[in-house]
Amino acid sequence: MTALSIEPVANPRKTSSVRQLGPVDIAVLREAVLAIPEDVWEAENASKPNKFEVLGCTRHIVFRFIDSPRDWRRSHDRSAWPQWRSLLEPVLAQAVRDYGYARGVFPRVMLARLPAGGIIHPHIDANPAAKWPHKIHVPVSTNPGVVSFFGGADHHFPAGQAVEVNNLGPHWVRNGGDSDRVHLIFEYYDIDQPDPSWLEPFLLAGAPR
Repeated sequence: MTALSIEPVANPRKTSSVRQLGPVDIAVLREAVLAIPEDVWEAENASKPNKFEVLGCTRHIVFRFIDSPRDWRRSHDRSAWPQWRSLLEPVLAQAVRDYGYARGVFPRVMLARLPAGGIIHPHIDANPAAKWPHKIHVPVSTNPGVVSFFGGADHHFPAGQAVEVNNLGPHWVRNGGDSDRVHLIFEYYDIDQPDPSWLEPFLLAGAPR
């Protein structure tokens, strides 16, 4: 069996458009995020593992990340996680409360800062590790000119309102306002949900990274 004969299929629990998850208390996190010095943003962005052209001029601070784009089950803390963990964990927990998972895991956690006038170009999250976890956004700072396209429609996500988005369909973001858009973006999955039948054959087939 070759990698080409195995087609990773999306988790049926993932949304096919957007799923509103409700309000989250971001007051403490927001204050800390707005106080991040520019040199810290620059240094963290320079060392980030998610360097993709479609992200345009978006800067990131990555707290947790997957070990391989083929497998969401293995991930690691990055250097900023210990400092930010106490601020992030309450927000993460509130955002995912409605899923009801007894043992949920956050393989990727990051801040994404899109400047005024910036664009995240149309794309899909094509790596196999994106097929299974829920993709969740919590806007920390935004403005009325920010438009996000998910699930075939335009959306404006207010600050402090968590939302799961369809990362497997075409999506893009445009910041048409005069201030930065900062989102907490993370993935979440149920460790007790059985792995998909395609996963182990896919990994054994030596799918390209």
